[in-house]
Amino acid sequence: MLPDFRVRQRDYLLEISRVLTEELDLEKVLARIVRLASELLSSSAGLIALRETDEWRVATTYGINPEFLKYLDPLLADIPDQGDPARFELPEVNRRLQRITQAASMGLLTGVGLPLIAREEVVGVIFVFRSYRGQFSREDRAMLAAFASQAAIAVSNARLYTQVADQRRHLDGILESSADGIFILGPSYRFTRFNRACSRLTGYSADYAIGKDHSEIIRWSRREPGLSLEEAGAGGWPLSSTAELYVEGDLVRKDGGSASVGITYAPTYSSDGRLLSVVANLRDITRFREAEELKSTFISIISHELRTPVALIKGYVGTLRRDDAAWDPIVVRDSLAVIEEESDHLAELIDDLLEASKLQSGAPSLNFADVDLAEIAKDLAERFKTQSKIHQFELRLSDDFPIVRGDEQRLTQVISNLLSNAIKYASTGGKVLIQGRVTGNEVVLCVQDEGPGIPPSDRVRIFERFYRSADLARTTKGAGLGLFLAKAVVEAHGGRIWVDEKLERGTRICFAIPRGRE
Repeated sequence: MLPDFRVRQRDYLLEISRVLTEELDLEKVLARIVRLASELLSSSAGLIALRETDEWRVATTYGINPEFLKYLDPLLADIPDQGDPARFELPEVNRRLQRITQAASMGLLTGVGLPLIAREEVVGVIFVFRSYRGQFSREDRAMLAAFASQAAIAVSNARLYTQVADQRRHLDGILESSADGIFILGPSYRFTRFNRACSRLTGYSADYAIGKDHSEIIRWSRREPGLSLEEAGAGGWPLSSTAELYVEGDLVRKDGGSASVGITYAPTYSSDGRLLSVVANLRDITRFREAEELKSTFISIISHELRTPVALIKGYVGTLRRDDAAWDPIVVRDSLAVIEEESDHLAELIDDLLEASKLQSGAPSLNFADVDLAEIAKDLAERFKTQSKIHQFELRLSDDFPIVRGDEQRLTQVISNLLSNAIKYASTGGKVLIQGRVTGNEVVLCVQDEGPGIPPSDRVRIFERFYRSADLARTTKGAGLGLFLAKAVVEAHGGRIWVDEKLERGTRICFAIPRGRE
């Protein structure tokens, strides 16, 4: 049979081995080790100090008065900060420990320490103290070495676990903070990860999505030509770790709405060729779609708006140049008038396009001065009277209508655009009313016509660049830039522009600017 102390040593080491497999908290494991080591070696106290980046610290103690620890601080500070076991000077540390221990306990305690070596690196030291005189035997040191080995394994495992946990938290943080949606599917196409951006784009929470089948969350109301993930998977995708699948379209959100997205799927494989997961990047492409639509709209509108005046100019010029006809001076004058009018229309369109292009880079530059909006409105009304015989222009400006601070040329452009629209869209004629009033610190000016009005569905978009009502675009010319430019100028003055929704017949568009803005 084994001697009693051998049985006790075996039982203690077995208990420590069990603790190492069951407990991940390093402090708890080390506390158990130092207590069992002290008990087995008939010691009254013990401690474990760990080597960290640039210093040593006491990780756990057993049976030690906290006052005693202050005597150990100089000792720990003098321990060589070297991880190489061959260069670790523990004998000198032990000699100092003996002196400190005996002095602090008035000769009542003796101590011994051994290094904790894991993966050929010194990670700490273990000390035990006895409350009676006498040296630690070789057998005592051998038993302490066994405990030191177990403590070193615990420290190594805990640090590896901490590193893995830190890396996982770091990766989790990256996934969650990504502006693009990132989700991960298992081999059976069920969600295993679903970041915040995915929740924002789809409307589904991560808790709801995890474990669901891909087809339950990713549903398309419209998809660009190509295969979906399920269709590609049925055909054998993916065939290699470098295979990628891109799907684009309008995704059905949880609330029933839609979001324009593009999804890139990429597989990951194990070393033996098994499909481990599919990592997907979900990107909101709404702005790209809008840019494409704007580009198409621009090309369509500009090609139409340019073609009409160019065709008229070319037709009249070609007619006047005919050698086989002698034109009456009145016909020549009227033809040249049409050419001049269409040339002005082309010049105006080009100016608006250049202005819209400049506004993409920021607000328009303004030259502030005293501006008489009432006088500008009167002059423009007189000018537009000569352009239309079927419209009647009326001004209703309050008696206290003030001089304002603003850019006279830009504000003239705003009022001119509003009057031009009133004539253009009220094609059957009627009254065009210019109203002006002062409300608080704002000067408000409105232009009202008796046309068909703006459909409610179009009111929120009429100030967008190139936007035109579908109903009116078929019967009237225009590039959809007038109100866009007017809005930019008014807002650059610190004001606002809007459609009066209370009007039952016709259209009234108003703008307001501060009366004293510098």
